[in-house]
Amino acid sequence: MVAASILSADFGYLARQCREVLDAGADLLHVDVMDGHFVPNLSMGPAVCEAVRRACPEATIDVHLMVTDPSAFVAPFAAAGADHVTFHAEVVPDPRPLMAAIRHAGMSAGVAINPDTPVDRLGPAIEEADMLLVMSVHPGFSGQAFIPGVLEKVRTLRPRLRPSQRLEIDGGVHRQSAAACVAAGVDVLVTASALFGSKDYAAEIVALRGARSTGVALAR
Repeated sequence: MVAASILSADFGYLARQCREVLDAGADLLHVDVMDGHFVPNLSMGPAVCEAVRRACPEATIDVHLMVTDPSAFVAPFAAAGADHVTFHAEVVPDPRPLMAAIRHAGMSAGVAINPDTPVDRLGPAIEEADMLLVMSVHPGFSGQAFIPGVLEKVRTLRPRLRPSQRLEIDGGVHRQSAAACVAAGVDVLVTASALFGSKDYAAEIVALRGARSTGVALAR
C-alpha cells in the first residue's frame, strides 16, 4: 500500500493535490503532526485533517503523531475525521492504554519507533497494535535520505506479526528504496517528496508499489 504524506504537498493547493494522488492510486493520506518538542519542527494539526476529510470524504487518513503528549491529540483527531493514529513508543512507557483510547475513539492504533530505537522498545505493541511504523529517517523534516540499516528492524518484526497487522515505513521512500522495503516485509510505504515532487503521480505510485497488489487495511 502507498501512503501519500501531505507534508510535502503544496499547502496552497492541498485539497486538489490530495484528490489527485488518491485518483492516481494512493491508498492512504498520511498526516504528519509535529509539536516542536519531540521533533524540531512544527507542522499541522486537527484543522488540516478536518479540511482533508471534507475535500476527500472517502479517503483513509493515517495520522502520525510525532509529539511529546500524544494522548492530548486523540479526541481532536477523531473529531477531525482521522481513521488511524500512530504515536511513538519513545514517549509512552506502556502503549496499551493509549491504544485502547484510540480505538475507543473509533480509530485504529499504531506505534512507531525512530531509527535509533530498538525493536524491543515497542513492547506489547508488537502483538497488539494494528500497525507498526519503522522510521527510516530521523523524524521532523521531509526530503531526508533513507537509512538502510532500519530494514533489519523490519526483518525482525515481520515474522512476529499477524496477517491482519500492518508494517509501515516512513522516510526517504522512493523508487530506489521501495523495493528493498517491500522485500524486507513492509506493506505500507509512506512517500512524501518523491511523490509530490514528481510530474506523474500515477507513474510514481506504480513504480513504488511494483508488482505488489494492495490489500484492505485501515479502511473507513
